[in-house]
Amino acid sequence: MQIRPKHFSRLSCMSILATLLMSCGGGSSSSPTPPPNNDGSAQAPDPTPNFDEVDSAFQTFIDESAVFDGISYVIVDAQETLHTATFGDHTVDTVVLLASTSKVPAVMTLLALEEDSDSTFDMDQSIGEVLPFEGVYANRTPTQLVSNTSGIPGLRQLALYGPHLCQFSFNTSVTFESCGAVLLSVPLPDSHDAGSIFDYGGSQWQLAGVTAAISANATWNQLVDQYLGTPCQLEVFTFGNMWEDLTLWDGSAASLLGQSNPNIEGGAITNLADYAKLLQVHLNGGFCGETRVLSETALSKMREDRGGVVEKDPTPYGMGWWISTDNSGVYDDPGAFGSVSFVDTERGFAGYVAIDDYRRLDADAPVRLVRREIIPLLQAAFDAIAE
Repeated sequence: MQIRPKHFSRLSCMSILATLLMSCGGGSSSSPTPPPNNDGSAQAPDPTPNFDEVDSAFQTFIDESAVFDGISYVIVDAQETLHTATFGDHTVDTVVLLASTSKVPAVMTLLALEEDSDSTFDMDQSIGEVLPFEGVYANRTPTQLVSNTSGIPGLRQLALYGPHLCQFSFNTSVTFESCGAVLLSVPLPDSHDAGSIFDYGGSQWQLAGVTAAISANATWNQLVDQYLGTPCQLEVFTFGNMWEDLTLWDGSAASLLGQSNPNIEGGAITNLADYAKLLQVHLNGGFCGETRVLSETALSKMREDRGGVVEKDPTPYGMGWWISTDNSGVYDDPGAFGSVSFVDTERGFAGYVAIDDYRRLDADAPVRLVRREIIPLLQAAFDAIAE
């Protein structure tokens, strides 16, 4: 499906990459219909949350925004997709660049590889024991890398990344493995000991992906397809790397560049249905359909606070999930363009919100909306049927 390009101006490489830095006419909707009983009679539906107020909040957001032309969202529980709604120029087929909302699926891939009985990949093994090249960061582990506690400077040092900028390149001369060798061996200013500081994003995420691919003797996207795409029957979800020139993305999967050097922390694309399937894994004990893709232990490890227990700049963060400190059981994964996924483990629902404006004129606005208004409205809707 071809979707028209959205709101681009050609930016310099550094300003495009800086979008990775982020602070923490009507709509259409659908809800599930219960299947018939075995005798063919109509089955009484289970109580379903009323999403009218949530839809209204999204519609108001689009009506009042001078930046965004469309927004869409999907809500799931452990068994099914409960509600899908689109507003403005979005459709259920809209495909978006996820930016950092790629992080949760990236961690899911790493943990699934670790749990594969045929794999030797270990989230707590030093990456230097796996990688075929030496470097200053060889003693870091994948767990540290994707909890932002590896001590490798994150995106705050982007302007000083120098050779590390290879991780954002779709140039065919830059390979995933060769860039990984640079990231491991070229020290960055203000590096710290592993486990001593929370420092969000950047080279540490790319090193985790490179280590997994080399360990498995596979490409990153082969791992994503093996552990997520095939068992979850995903339609478009994959990783690329558009950061050098976002203007080349036209909203279609066919325009995705950089798949030979995918950006692990921020390179995925998705539609609503694909991300909904990934979220259900976090609610139903680790299954996609009849296939277990992750153990419940792995899912719990993703939500364990690792970023909040370090000495410097402690920040509640698991592996891929930010941990809410004022909304118990809520975890989210926002991206630099405004997309965000979230899960409420206490009420048993999860959601994903899609945005496809890449100018970053007001990219924090959708995330603020979700955290401050949408999630509380959803919680109230679920609480109402539980009474």
